[in-house]
Amino acid sequence: MTAAPPQRHPDQAGTPGARSETFAVLADGTPVERWTLRSDNAVTATVLTLGATLHTWQTPDRDGRHVNVVLGSDDFATVLGPARHFGTIVGRYANRIADSRFTLDGTEHRVAPTGRGVTLHGGPDGFAHRVWQAEEVPAAPGGAAVRFSLHSPDGDQGFPGALDATATYTLGADGALTVEYHATADRPTVVNLTNHAYFNLAGEGTGDVLGHHLTVDADHYTPVDDRMVPLGPYEPVAGTPFDFTSARRIGERIRDDHPQLRQADGYDHNWVLRPRPADGAPARAALLHHPATGRTLEVRTTEPGIQVYTGNTFDGRVTGFGGTAYTPYSGVALETQHHPDSPNHPDYPSTVLRPGGEFRSTTVFRPGVASREP
Repeated sequence: MTAAPPQRHPDQAGTPGARSETFAVLADGTPVERWTLRSDNAVTATVLTLGATLHTWQTPDRDGRHVNVVLGSDDFATVLGPARHFGTIVGRYANRIADSRFTLDGTEHRVAPTGRGVTLHGGPDGFAHRVWQAEEVPAAPGGAAVRFSLHSPDGDQGFPGALDATATYTLGADGALTVEYHATADRPTVVNLTNHAYFNLAGEGTGDVLGHHLTVDADHYTPVDDRMVPLGPYEPVAGTPFDFTSARRIGERIRDDHPQLRQADGYDHNWVLRPRPADGAPARAALLHHPATGRTLEVRTTEPGIQVYTGNTFDGRVTGFGGTAYTPYSGVALETQHHPDSPNHPDYPSTVLRPGGEFRSTTVFRPGVASREP
């Protein structure tokens, strides 16, 4: 697939709101738009209609300097290729489904495999590779919002039921970026949507994130097999390299001789978050902090889990906006989600969506500045 060269990023000056421009054109003539959202405090984010992708997000450090903290590329061939999941909304089922099959209401469904005995992120032609429809929607004063919509037909990648999904990005006046997901289906199906952005709070392309401090509000995680599929029972994080219940450098134990770390060459695991509030409000899942700049990123969600992936397999094939090739640990993904392979684990929180029901999920990425370690 080929595309026209991307245009440069729009000028960030201006009033709060959202506007769009053509980023590239697919070989079949379909335009890919880039939407720029600007808040009252000069924080900006850009989102592509291809994959409803969070493309850039400019946030300030303790001295007020704004840099992009999201990994990505302006080269469209890279966006279509090795960076095809960077910043995207992945689905219909984020993360892995073992053996590319699951049973729902007594019927086995076989979904499109992606290799290694699993279906990853909804299949080889998942939601990350689709052009979503976009429209500006109302936002609170000082902010901006764009809703991205996608129709997935019955049988898409093997999943049952026609699904209508939306992902709404809202940039608040305080610079917080909220992603609200909604979906309905005409047959029983499974749904698990997340955003797959990689963050580096020092600025994309500035090096690795091993010196970032991470807190994860979880006392358990789901160990995995050699396909990165959960083995089943939750395991406590206490006394292991997976204990981020208090702030610790990502790199502090990432090279420990632990079978789960050896298997993944780092972190690529789902943490089981502490119970979410009964009223359905997003609660804190994680806090990321870069001491040198003071930047922080608080992640709040309604989801029961969060996948922390430290870019272990980055091999330099993706060159970022500033011309730096991404190598292992150049960014960290904080993917709020239901647990991987939940359709095959009835004891995990259910991902089943039935006709007449609604899938709803909210995640808030809130930037901040700390003068000292939080």
